[in-house]
Amino acid sequence: MIDRSPETGSTHRARPSGERRLLVTGSSGLIGSETVRHFAARGFEVHGIDNNMRRDFFGPDGDTTWVLESLRRTVPSFRHHDLDIRDRPHILALVEELRPDLIAHCASQPSHDLAKDRPFDDFEINAVATLNLLEATRRSCPESPFLFMSTNKVYGDAPNELPLVERATRWDYARPEDHHGVAEDCRVDATLHSLFGASKLAADAMVQEYGRYFGMPTACLRGGCLTGSGHSGAELHGFLAYLARAVREGRTYKIYGYGGKQVRDNLHAADVCSFFEAFYEAPKVAAVYNLGGGRENSISILEAIQRFEDLFGKKLEAEYVDQSRVGDHICYISDLRKIRADYPGWSVAYSLDRILAELAEVPAKD
Repeated sequence: MIDRSPETGSTHRARPSGERRLLVTGSSGLIGSETVRHFAARGFEVHGIDNNMRRDFFGPDGDTTWVLESLRRTVPSFRHHDLDIRDRPHILALVEELRPDLIAHCASQPSHDLAKDRPFDDFEINAVATLNLLEATRRSCPESPFLFMSTNKVYGDAPNELPLVERATRWDYARPEDHHGVAEDCRVDATLHSLFGASKLAADAMVQEYGRYFGMPTACLRGGCLTGSGHSGAELHGFLAYLARAVREGRTYKIYGYGGKQVRDNLHAADVCSFFEAFYEAPKVAAVYNLGGGRENSISILEAIQRFEDLFGKKLEAEYVDQSRVGDHICYISDLRKIRADYPGWSVAYSLDRILAELAEVPAKD
């Protein structure tokens, strides 16, 4: 059924009174699929956009067909749209038709290693497609909160300038004032980003600008390592999920530089979605937050290897590569004080132990 809006003359699909609608991009990915399940369980009609570009990026390891099949099988309110977010006319038309109450933009080219080999794909997917979605939202439903999954790579390698101390199994911040990690006021210029970081920064700035310039409720969520059992972990993306897979399947795991002591904080996809809901209930204009697991959920590569070896009861075949990845963070922990101050009801529910145990229980894929 189609209704015509008397204010704009545009058309949109009618819906039952009180029904809420979500549009999520990258709906077969880690965060996107968790978002589908989270909001469907809360009564939303959920529309997902995904064309399985992850398989194109990462080969069979990145194939998300199994996720899509699971969503179709288990989430009755889910509607899948096999659409490329770079396809501006179709994106504009879909958003106009649906008029979603919430937009969660989770799709991306997610690898800073891959970006150098496919720079046009990287920028068009990460930056230009984000503009497509923002403009579609402004035209059709500017009052609907727009959540953008940004990345800590927008800071480039500036976090590496914090004084560090080398400990037995990890690098850590040397000064007490840096204990909580990297805050949102970390600079984003005069720093080496990788092409991926630059394309995500362009999108990040545009999401903020649509918020400030047009007064739209937008949020840039600068994720650290986001994880969970729904992750199709591949060598170039998905730290813990791929490491667990390497131990499980006897793959050789490459450690790139820093003695394997580089540190990341890890946040489960379910905790990302609980923040999505918190923002939907109390949106802000042009919000920017670091979204990670914080110090409590931080772990180095060496520490993660040991933990997974203990969980699986088998040794990892590891290869050390002396050359670190370009622009890689040596120690990155998300400072969560701002997000916790603005949304005191949100918290990290999945501990690091719970995350590791869940990943160790994931069955091997054929």
